[in-house]
Amino acid sequence: MPLNRYLTDATVLAQCQLAALERYRHDAVFALLDVNVETEALGSRLRFPKDGYPSVEHFAIEHPAAVAELEIPDPGKAGRMPVLLEAARLLRQRLEDRVLVAGCVLGPMTLACQLLGAERALFAAVDEPEAFERLLDFAADVAVRFGQAQLEAGAHLCVVFDPSASPAVVPPALFRELLAPRLRRLCDALKRKGSPVTWLHIAGPVEPILPLYPDCRVDIANIDYCVDAKRARAAVPRLCLDGNIRSLAFVDSEPEDIVAACLRVLDGAGPGFILSSGCEIPLEARPECVQALVDAAKERSSQL
Repeated sequence: MPLNRYLTDATVLAQCQLAALERYRHDAVFALLDVNVETEALGSRLRFPKDGYPSVEHFAIEHPAAVAELEIPDPGKAGRMPVLLEAARLLRQRLEDRVLVAGCVLGPMTLACQLLGAERALFAAVDEPEAFERLLDFAADVAVRFGQAQLEAGAHLCVVFDPSASPAVVPPALFRELLAPRLRRLCDALKRKGSPVTWLHIAGPVEPILPLYPDCRVDIANIDYCVDAKRARAAVPRLCLDGNIRSLAFVDSEPEDIVAACLRVLDGAGPGFILSSGCEIPLEARPECVQALVDAAKERSSQL
């Protein structure tokens, strides 16, 4: 199926997710498009390549104070937000409660970068802190409304996807002071709306900020391949973790290598762990490598 149809047609998205579920027999389906849904709905102009995910060609605002001119978009009408909502509805209608249906919202830091541009957002955090905080508040408000709309549409939960909050991008001190309170507000709002758990994905070397996750009301924490599973478990012993197979391994490794990596991760992570890639599985992934991950998880589960 052409990628541009998957990213713009709710029926195609749902059909593809269901076909993948039938093939791989994994444990969740995702009403998830790309990382530009919210910023497009707010006025950013996107470029859609023929065989890749879209990128921002023109950002919605040029300085952080301009966020005052934006309004929180209506998820039922704005941009491709309705596509995601309809996909969640279709998946839940088909699968009911037999398989987890997950939606996705951008975290505050990532949406701020998608609205302003990453470089300008990082400079604004230092040079215009008050305006930058207003931008973060607005981004959190967008995530709350969009996430609640996804839960109303049928998603069991929403993954909060905030890769720009990584210590590879911003210092841990900024995460603690500016991002953690807004993530906490977002997670609390999703739980009040009925989400049974909250799931946070931040890419990269997150070990310095992992101990802050419980205070952010996070229940499931994704860890990337660069984070040692055993050390992550020690940092947050009461959280469910997921990860952390190297994403490019699904392109450049053999299935037996994937199985070996999966078993090493499971041995180190202990109980309360969801096996997955550390970040998204690339479009070029080899299907037999994806299958190897699922088979390794099921084999280990059968031994418990």
